[in-house]
Amino acid sequence: MVTIREEKLSDAVTREALLDEAYGSDRFTKTSARLREGRLPAAGLSLVAVHHGRLAGTVRLWHVTAGPGRAALLLGPLAVHPQHRNRGIGATLTRRAIARARLAGHHAILLVGDAAYYGRFGFTAASTGELWMPVVFSASGSFRSSFDQARSPEREGSSPRPVGSSRSPTSTG
Repeated sequence: MVTIREEKLSDAVTREALLDEAYGSDRFTKTSARLREGRLPAAGLSLVAVHHGRLAGTVRLWHVTAGPGRAALLLGPLAVHPQHRNRGIGATLTRRAIARARLAGHHAILLVGDAAYYGRFGFTAASTGELWMPVVFSASGSFRSSFDQARSPEREGSSPRPVGSSRSPTSTG
C-alpha cells in the first residue's frame, strides 16, 4: 500500500537520489530548477509517496512570482521511482498537492512540464498569455532574474514570450 504524507527532513537524501535517477545530473540546469534556486519549498506543500517504508515518489510546490504583484506556486519536480511507475502515484501526488494548495488559499500554480501529462489536472498554456518566465538566458547558458523578459539560448535577442502552463487551484481536475 502507498501512503502519501508530508515530506520530512529525513527524506532529503532519498528524495535527492530519486530526483537524480529521474532527471539525471543535468536536472540543476533546467529552467524550473533555476527558478527554485535559493528558495525553500512552500510550507506544507512538499509531499512524498511511501511504499513499505521506502520513498516511492515526491512532489513539491514553491513560492514564485508570476509577474509584478502576481503570487503563484511552481509545481515540481514530480518524480516516481522506476519500480513504482504507471501505478497512479504521480497523479495522486499531483492531485494532493493541488488540493493542499487550494486549501491553503493559493490561487495559481505554474509548471514547466509535459502538456499531455499535466493537462488532465487542469493545467493549460492558454492562461499564461500575460506571464513571463522570470529568467533571461544568454548564449553561454548563464541567466539572470528578470520579470519582464524571457529568452531561451536559441532565441537570444528575440522578444519575450510566455512559457509553461498554469492552473488555478480552484478549478477541477
